[in-house]
Amino acid sequence: MWHGKAAERVFFKQVAVQMAGGADRSFSDVAKDLGIHANVLVRWCREQERGARAFRGQDVARDGEVARLKRELTRVKQERVFFKDTVVFFARNTPGGMP
Repeated sequence: MWHGKAAERVFFKQVAVQMAGGADRSFSDVAKDLGIHANVLVRWCREQERGARAFRGQDVARDGEVARLKRELTRVKQERVFFKDTVVFFARNTPGGMP
């Protein structure tokens, strides 16, 4: 399901929440060791308490838009190559065009 950097972020958050759950250390100590702010760690713990939706991201609509824009970019690049080839073809077949 998760790949690359996203999986690493989720794993980091889960480990941080587990470390914060230990009774022997405070949130601020754990956060300091991890290089994050204590408020961030507290928020991650709250997200984890919510259950299955924890750390899943919040912009599913944006993901769909990014996918659509990537498809459109691919199409536009193909059109650009086609038009370049067309210009070269007509320039070569026109009197006074390309040598």
